Amino acid sequence: MTAPVDVSTALPAKFPQITPRASADIPAYNVPMADAVAVLKTLRDEFAYDMLVDVTAIDWAEGASPRFTVVWHLLSTTRHEYIRIAADCASDTEPSAPSIVSLWAAADWHERETWDLLGIKFTDHPDLRRILMWEGYPYHPLRKEFPLAGVETEFPDPEIAEVSGGKVIAAPMAGGPFVASPGEMNLTDAEPRAKDESWNEKREKPE
Repeated sequence: MTAPVDVSTALPAKFPQITPRASADIPAYNVPMADAVAVLKTLRDEFAYDMLVDVTAIDWAEGASPRFTVVWHLLSTTRHEYIRIAADCASDTEPSAPSIVSLWAAADWHERETWDLLGIKFTDHPDLRRILMWEGYPYHPLRKEFPLAGVETEFPDPEIAEVSGGKVIAAPMAGGPFVASPGEMNLTDAEPRAKDESWNEKREKPE
């Protein structure tokens, strides 16, 4: 029986430009963005990482450079091992990464979600539309400058806006630890406050 390849030595030997990434759980590597597709394809074809688990990104904060890092998580269903690959975006204002839909069809929705919520554009994606927010929504809600309480935004449908006479104020998810008042765009300057959770489905929400 052939012994499994040691990825920790074989992958850096094939791609000497990659570097180990600090990780408390699974093997992880930093990869130049230009080499990301080649590394991911090699992991799939030569190291049996056949399942794409997740595509996401990190916003390190306004003023950080590089500000955005794209992260891919892969699983080998035969080796029963995970691996994490990360690549920094070259631009801090217009971050982008190559699409890997050609490698894993499941990347389609993962990349659309990362575009929608963090504003990472995936080049060569076959249909890069927003997946949670509506087209034309001006913000990316998982960026660090976006307040937990949301931002008052015009309704996308003029008829709904006319009938309701209101605007959208996105609320924090139930169970969130803090809220910021509407209009506090910079959470650094906002005072965290415990969210009122005295109401639930069985008790009327207070006015």
